[in-house]
Amino acid sequence: MILAGGRGERYGGPKAFAELPDGRTFLAACCDMLAGADCDPIVATLPPGRTAAHGGGVVAVTLPEPGLTMFDSLRIALNAALCRREWEVAVILPVDHPLVRSATVRMLAAADARAAIAVHAGKHGHPVAIAREVAERVAGGELAGPTLRDVMRLCGATAVVVDDPGVHANCNTPEALAAAWREVSSGA
Repeated sequence: MILAGGRGERYGGPKAFAELPDGRTFLAACCDMLAGADCDPIVATLPPGRTAAHGGGVVAVTLPEPGLTMFDSLRIALNAALCRREWEVAVILPVDHPLVRSATVRMLAAADARAAIAVHAGKHGHPVAIAREVAERVAGGELAGPTLRDVMRLCGATAVVVDDPGVHANCNTPEALAAAWREVSSGA
């Protein structure tokens, strides 16, 4: 699931529609990567009043109002995903991390843990994964955060070591994107 409902003030507009140097939007890159990891369903939150079309059965959920917290956006996305077919693990990716590899998602989903977090070079990054029972508790308000980090801590998240600098590539400004693109492209 892709959390892409923010206004993107530091970026100059919603990051879901910002473009990578290869011409894809952040949202398209995230969708492609999750599809490459066989994620189903792929749910993406979008800013109020915005829509996006992307192939591959992506479920776009337009947020009902601006200014929601990321945790509120997560709960909305989880509720949409829980209405779809059965699944065992939700992989949660902020849209400003569009350089993550599909292999990383597959490793997180296979972690056999209530919660898992990607770790590269000794530092936590994104995405994270939560088991369906945790997702149900978050969506229902039983695990109310107030942040996903709090939920991960409560669930005793398992660290999954990955060889993917994209987990740290927080592209929240054009300058951060340029630096992350260079790092990931160089194979660092």
